[in-house]
Amino acid sequence: MTKKNRIAVIGASGYAGAELVRLIAGHPQVSLNLLTSRQYAGKSYAAVFPSLIGCIDLQCELFSSPESIQKADIFFLALPHKASMSVAAPLINAGKKVIDLSADFRFNHLDQYETYYQPHEEPELLKQSVYGLCEFYKDQISSAQLIGNPGCYPTSILLPLMPLLKEQLIEPIGIIADSKSGVSGAGRSPSLGTHYCEVNEGFKAYKIAEHRHAPEMNENLSIAAGTDVHILFVPHLVPMTRGIVSTLYVRCCPNIDEMKIIDCLSSTYENSPFIRVLPKGLFPDASHVRGTNYCDIGVKYLADQNSCVIVSAIDNLIKGAAGQAIQNMNIMMGFSETDGIDMIPFPV
Repeated sequence: MTKKNRIAVIGASGYAGAELVRLIAGHPQVSLNLLTSRQYAGKSYAAVFPSLIGCIDLQCELFSSPESIQKADIFFLALPHKASMSVAAPLINAGKKVIDLSADFRFNHLDQYETYYQPHEEPELLKQSVYGLCEFYKDQISSAQLIGNPGCYPTSILLPLMPLLKEQLIEPIGIIADSKSGVSGAGRSPSLGTHYCEVNEGFKAYKIAEHRHAPEMNENLSIAAGTDVHILFVPHLVPMTRGIVSTLYVRCCPNIDEMKIIDCLSSTYENSPFIRVLPKGLFPDASHVRGTNYCDIGVKYLADQNSCVIVSAIDNLIKGAAGQAIQNMNIMMGFSETDGIDMIPFPV
C-alpha cells in the first residue's frame, strides 16, 4: 500500500482552517497528521468543532520549529496576513510543500504587497511563490513549492474576466465589480461588524474602492489583458453564512455578442472540472454552489449598450479558500485535480 503524504493545517481553528480539516479528512491520497492552534492548544479538535466528533481524533498543538516541521510533508497555512511569512520560511528551507491562504505570497510585485498590507519579511520567498488560481496557472503550480492561494473575492472575479480580457472580447477600462459576501468571509474572530444583531436583516457596502483584494485582481487582470487594468470594486456584506455572488459590468469590444462571450468562457473552461458556464438565460445562485468547489458563471449581453453583465457565484470557504487550496495541492502533487473536493451540490 502506498504511503500517504502527511498533512499539517497551521491555524486550524478558523473557518478556512476548519474547512481544510474537513475536506482533507476525506481525501484519498493524504492523511491529517498535525493541526495547530494557539488558542486551543491541548484541546481535541472535535471539542473546538463538535460537528467533527467521531470524524477527527487529533488534538490541537502549538506550532514549534523544528518539531512541527518533521510531522508533515505538505503544510497549509490558514493564518492571518503577515503571520504566514515567518512560518513559511523554515518550511521552505526544509523542503516542504507550502500552500498559504493569506495574502503574503499572492503578489508578483513586492511594492504592491507593501503598499496595501505591510513590509514583507521574506521578499525572496515572494519571488518564488506562484499565484494559485488553478485554472490559469496550472503549469506553474505543478512545479511550485510555495503557493499563494487567491483571495475569495478575486477568485469570483478573475475566473469570469481573465479569459475575456485575454481574447480581447471586453474593454480593459471601465470594469465594475459589485460583490456580495456571506459573513464567514470576515473570519471566526468576533467583532462588532459581524455580530448577529449588526448583520441580521442588514445589507451594506464596505471598503468602497479601498478593499485590499483590488490590487490582487488588478495585477492578474493586467497579465491577462496585456495592459494595465484597474477595476472599480465594491464589496457588500449580506446576512448569510457563506457564499459570494459577483456581478461584473463590462464594455464589449466591437462586433461582440452574447454567444461569443459564452463560447469563449466555455472553450476556456471545457477541461476545468470546477467551472460551470451556465446556458444562456440562466444565472448563478450562491445556494447552488454552497459547500462545493464550483464557480458558476452566467452572461447577459446588452446590445443597445454594447455591454455585458456577467454573474459568478462561489462558496467563499471552498473555491474561495480551502477547496482551491486543496485543488492546488492536487496539481502540485500530480493527484487527480478533483480528489477530495468533488462534492455534489445540495439541491435545496
